[in-house]
Amino acid sequence: MRPMRLDMAGFTVFREETTVDFTDADFFALVGPTGSGKSTVLDAICFALYGTVPRWGGTRGLANALAPSATEARVRLVFESAGARYVATRVVRRDGRGAVKTANAGLQLMPAGFDVTKLDTGLSPEDLGEVLAGTPAEMEAAVLEAVGLPYEQFTSCVVLPQGQFADFLHAKPATRQQILVNLLGLGVYEDVQKRATERAGQAEAKLEAVDRVLAGLTDVDDATLAAATAQVERMRELSGAVGAAVPERERARAAAREATAALAALDADLAGLAGVRAPDGVAEVARAVTTARAAADEATAAVALAEEREEKLRGELAAAGDESTLRLLLRAHADRDRLTGETETVRTALEAAQQEHDAAVAALGAARKASARADTDLEAAFRAHEEAKATDQAVALRAHLADGATCPVCEQTVDRVPPVPAGSAVAAATAAGKAARAGTKAAQALVQERDAAARDLDRVLARARAQHDQLRSRLAELDDQLADAATPEALRAALAEHARLRGALDEAGAAVRAGRDATRRARGALDAAEERLRATWRGFDTARDGLARFGPPAADRDDVAAAWAVLVDWAAGQAGQRRAERVELAASVAGAEAAATAVEDRIGGLLGAAGLPPADDPVRAVTVATERAEADRRRLKERRAQAGELRGQRAEHERQARTARALAGHLRANNFERWLLAEALDLLVDGASRILRELSQGQYDLVHDKGEFLVVDHHDAGLRRAVRTLSGGETFQASLALALALSEQLAGMSTTAASLESIVLDEGFGTLDAATLDTVAATLESLAARGDRMVGVVTHVPALAERIPVRYEVRKDARTARVERTGL
Repeated sequence: MRPMRLDMAGFTVFREETTVDFTDADFFALVGPTGSGKSTVLDAICFALYGTVPRWGGTRGLANALAPSATEARVRLVFESAGARYVATRVVRRDGRGAVKTANAGLQLMPAGFDVTKLDTGLSPEDLGEVLAGTPAEMEAAVLEAVGLPYEQFTSCVVLPQGQFADFLHAKPATRQQILVNLLGLGVYEDVQKRATERAGQAEAKLEAVDRVLAGLTDVDDATLAAATAQVERMRELSGAVGAAVPERERARAAAREATAALAALDADLAGLAGVRAPDGVAEVARAVTTARAAADEATAAVALAEEREEKLRGELAAAGDESTLRLLLRAHADRDRLTGETETVRTALEAAQQEHDAAVAALGAARKASARADTDLEAAFRAHEEAKATDQAVALRAHLADGATCPVCEQTVDRVPPVPAGSAVAAATAAGKAARAGTKAAQALVQERDAAARDLDRVLARARAQHDQLRSRLAELDDQLADAATPEALRAALAEHARLRGALDEAGAAVRAGRDATRRARGALDAAEERLRATWRGFDTARDGLARFGPPAADRDDVAAAWAVLVDWAAGQAGQRRAERVELAASVAGAEAAATAVEDRIGGLLGAAGLPPADDPVRAVTVATERAEADRRRLKERRAQAGELRGQRAEHERQARTARALAGHLRANNFERWLLAEALDLLVDGASRILRELSQGQYDLVHDKGEFLVVDHHDAGLRRAVRTLSGGETFQASLALALALSEQLAGMSTTAASLESIVLDEGFGTLDAATLDTVAATLESLAARGDRMVGVVTHVPALAERIPVRYEVRKDARTARVERTGL
């Protein structure tokens, strides 16, 4: 099988349509970061062919085919196998309930010379060639026919996925043998051997069948035919005799049935009469009702007394007055006493405030008088200052005058000029004015101070008067409220009586509730007792109704015990009468049964004499026996003719069985096929050992012993070791050697379509050292250089990828993965 082209859409990480063209890629590598989707390309090849992928864990992992949030995945693979070109298609969809199923699967044989590039032109499936499989169920057989390998062997020899690279190396001998059988096409010999064995078995089965038939045809002589004819005559005579006896038997059976039915009816009457029993404790039922009724009446009377006392206490409590009103009056007494003391205190404070206010008013008046005097003094000082200024001006003029000169003011002649005063009159007047002004300011400040104090005292006095008036008004209200009220001592006594009556009322209420509970229980007990009485009467009525056909006596409905006693006594008398009747009726039954038995025995004797077993329908049994005897005679005649034909057939079947058995013996698996498998395994191990020596730098050879693989370690004195003891890197080398040998050696030995035209490796290169990696790369290059095999690797090791001419680089972004071809 050689892949040519792979188309994916919605498949795992390849959300968008992606095409990988392998047409001329004889040696290629799938490269890219870890997790980019390299292995998914190989998964798509396996899925298109077989509908599953190794790492999915079988068909249950079908949902893994869908890309996240996708509802459909499509994969199409074009491949060549044994010179023919095929196209495999699979479509997976998610339905509305979330279940993922294969919606379509098919395999078609493409016409010779079909251009693969035409797949991009939207061809319909009918244009791709002959349909070999059209449903998922048909795909398995069609792919096996085209590829030549089942799924397990395909993933062990062609596409070697991660985790399964060493499967062929570690496979059990039987599994490995089956893989080689498929690869070499040795199944054709097994098919021939199976066909020969089947034909031998068929011939022997036919021979045995003929022998069995002939064994049954031994009694076909003339004497047997005469005996069969005589048997037919005897059966005909027996039919007449039995036909005459059967009506007599039926009459005897009818008489026995009638007598038995009468006896059964009588026994039923006896059982009904004998079953009449008064229930246990019937006498106590009525007494229980009386006792329960008395208890209920007593409880009802007790409740009535308790309710009467409760109502009386309610009346007394109502007559004692309203408790809230009493408490309000008592609180009013306390408030009046408190307010009386407060009023006296406020009155005393009011008198003191009045005295202080009067003193402040007097001081304000004195201050105002002092201020008026200061104002008068200030005016006098002002006038003196004006006069002083005039005097000083005159003095200033006098300094320029001389005796006998004319005065410049009055233009009079001054005979003698007065002397000039020593000091200034203005200075003295100014000093006096300043002193008067200071006195005025001091007097005004004192007036303001006294006025502010008087206003403050006015407000204090107003508040005191308002508080005094308020207290007197409240006292007046309390006096009005308490005008007709009782004394505080009387009010306290009334409240104490209220508390006593309320406690007594609570006790009476509890007694009423307890009495009502007791009444309910007593009435429940009465109802239960009455229901038991009614149930007893219903049982009586049921028993009496069951005996209605016998005419039971009337019942006393006032006393259930007496009614039951009368009914039981009457039933016992009736049962005694019927027991006497039963003896005679039982004798009649016995006589009728004996007569029927006699006729039955006579018919049985006729059948027994003819060799027939007893039968419920002797007429039919004899008729069947007669027909059987006639049929036996007819078959005997037919068998006499058949025996001659079978003897000739037996000889032919015996000859065919000998020939087919001899061919099957020559082609048994432990002969010819085992020899071919041993030769193939020798060639495979020789080729793999040569490759392993190159890969391990001459350290290991590969050998096999009884189907098990071993390695010969030349670095340890030629020690033989099981392959399971190899390290991870050594196991990779051995597995690679086997895989390459399978591809290299067995292709030339295969005789069927199971040709290994390609090999793809998806594991292990990162575990190799540089030298081994170089050897592996050289080995793969040599294998690819031959040109008869496609070689592919999946790797993220740059040193290996750079040596491969064709590379498919796989990249993945947040939405989808993509494949881009690089290199040649």
